[in-house]
Amino acid sequence: MSKKTSFLILFVIALSLALSGCGQTKYEPVAIDENVDKCPVCNMAVADDQFATEIILKNKKALKFDDLGDLHVWREQNGTDDIGEQFVRDYHTKEWVKLSEATYVFDRSIRTPMAFNVISFKEKKDAEAFVAELGKGQILTAKELESHKWEPNEEMMKAMMSEHADAMKGMMDGGDDAHEGGMSMGTGAESGE
Repeated sequence: MSKKTSFLILFVIALSLALSGCGQTKYEPVAIDENVDKCPVCNMAVADDQFATEIILKNKKALKFDDLGDLHVWREQNGTDDIGEQFVRDYHTKEWVKLSEATYVFDRSIRTPMAFNVISFKEKKDAEAFVAELGKGQILTAKELESHKWEPNEEMMKAMMSEHADAMKGMMDGGDDAHEGGMSMGTGAESGE
């Protein structure tokens, strides 16, 4: 085989490999619209906060969830065949991160919108710092989330619903206490649970 023929074969192989990568679909997170977006599991509004998560289906439809636990509930109910990509947000920066690349912290005292008590971090060191500051918590990888027992913290959920009801009553009574404590669902870790 001549040098020219060998070069031509290598060129064709390299070109084929380069073009095969071009056909891959790229999935990107979609902005949260608090006026429209509702979680397909609990039907609650999805806040544009550090707890929001998304599944981008292969048909590019975005499913937005108010809590990482609801994303996992949806996956259990619907399977993963149609999923193109999954995104979570960094707890501190709200930056979108691929679910497979993030690090997670679970502790029953961490308050999340649907009381699943798992939060996400882009960097493992940030998750470790959070656990050190909280003084408790379990660090999980994306792989370990697959075997995590996804069940809401019923006590926390009841407490949050009671706070929400009290805040709504305060609003109806014309009081200004609706923003004091009761409407702070999903803002961090509770102490002493």
